[in-house]
Amino acid sequence: MNKQKQILLESLKQKGFSPEILNAFSKVKRENFIPGKFRRMAYEDNALPIGKGQTISQPYTIATMLSFLNLKKGQKILEVGSGCGYVLALLSELVGKNGNVFGIETIKELADKSKKSAKNLKNVRIYNKNGRLGLGKKSPFDRILISASCSEIPKPLISQLKKGGILIAPIGNKFNQSLVSFQKINGKLKIIENFPGFIFVPLVG
Repeated sequence: MNKQKQILLESLKQKGFSPEILNAFSKVKRENFIPGKFRRMAYEDNALPIGKGQTISQPYTIATMLSFLNLKKGQKILEVGSGCGYVLALLSELVGKNGNVFGIETIKELADKSKKSAKNLKNVRIYNKNGRLGLGKKSPFDRILISASCSEIPKPLISQLKKGGILIAPIGNKFNQSLVSFQKINGKLKIIENFPGFIFVPLVG
């Protein structure tokens, strides 16, 4: 393991993330999901461009989202705005071989690249579709992660979340969002946690 990666893992450990999340970050090679000229920066705790105006999120931000999801082995997860596929690979580790992870990416070039990057992950499937519509044929999901900002949660995603399931999304305007954790109770989303101070690219579609 290179020194930069060790420093990043130690930083995440100091911030209190679980051994399961740290293990997933340890196993997944972030450089495999980043365009060539940025690979040397793979283990800096920063967002990096992946093309088409999109980014791979800062590792700390991703770890926070994964922590909010409260993942369990064997769960079925949907990520909307799956980009380069890095978070899908982390989710694959966290839900284990009996879990299932589905990614939706609207931008075809990114969807195609992520399919190649994730080709060895047997529990991951990636679709080039409008993420706002979700993936009805594979629903309901135990967890839904929206990895792009939106002003409100698209209704199809609410209906595709299991009763008691958790949905995470960055909510706000273009310049300032809060990472919000919702739980589905009596058919509606109830806010569980609200963590301000994030900036994600907007949800396309």
